[in-house]
Amino acid sequence: MSLAHHAVAEPILLRDDRDGIATLTLNRPAQRNALSRDLMAALQAEFEAIGGDRSVKVVILAANGPAFCAGHDLKEVRSRSDEPFFKALFEQCSELMLTITRIPQLVIARVHALATAAGCQLVASCDLAVAAEGAKFATPGVNIGLFCSTPMVAISRNIGRKKLMEMLVTGDPVNAAAAEALGLVNRVVPAERLDEAVAELAAKIVGKSPLTMAIGKEAFYAQLEMPVAEAYAYASAVMTRNMLARDAQEGIDAFIAKRAPVWRGE
Repeated sequence: MSLAHHAVAEPILLRDDRDGIATLTLNRPAQRNALSRDLMAALQAEFEAIGGDRSVKVVILAANGPAFCAGHDLKEVRSRSDEPFFKALFEQCSELMLTITRIPQLVIARVHALATAAGCQLVASCDLAVAAEGAKFATPGVNIGLFCSTPMVAISRNIGRKKLMEMLVTGDPVNAAAAEALGLVNRVVPAERLDEAVAELAAKIVGKSPLTMAIGKEAFYAQLEMPVAEAYAYASAVMTRNMLARDAQEGIDAFIAKRAPVWRGE
């Protein structure tokens, strides 16, 4: 008697850890990695776990398939019509984006293809982003009667007002070169060099003091929301705390002695 073969469903999110780098890969290629509630929950759980893992120095956010991320899962969205569901959905998405900025590790988006709506928001929420030349970015919600209001929060903290408003009201995509010029991504490389460029950037960060990276990331996002005088006062307090850390003292001593520093994360 033969047994019927049942295919095992692929995980919707993959994780690979090596050399202090955790790579999270969106794995809903047939759905263009749309952010279903399950995928957002999986991302939330992994980012929270990584945030408390001292062995992880850098996170790379990648994706499989023809798109980086197509935004929210519209089929899932249209399966419901009640306000509590929509409220919970957008609160869940907002919390995910905030978590990316709040974990101590730097997060690098590896953008190989199209990132739209909440997918573009995901790129904007990452600390750094490297894109392939063929990648495109858009906030096309207006084309389906749904203004990209939550994506604009993250994206407006990356690029200028007028260009973002144009993206929001036209829905037109911008190419990778334009995204780099606007400040949405850090660098653009040929597709065949994308992994190399991301690995090179990640390796540079891994080589720095993890304590310094954590202090700096937290301070960077905090001061952005403050008036200038308040930001300077806050940053001065952060610098004082940083100077008292063992890694800062080690780094200065190593620089003076012309030797490589030995980081302890303290």
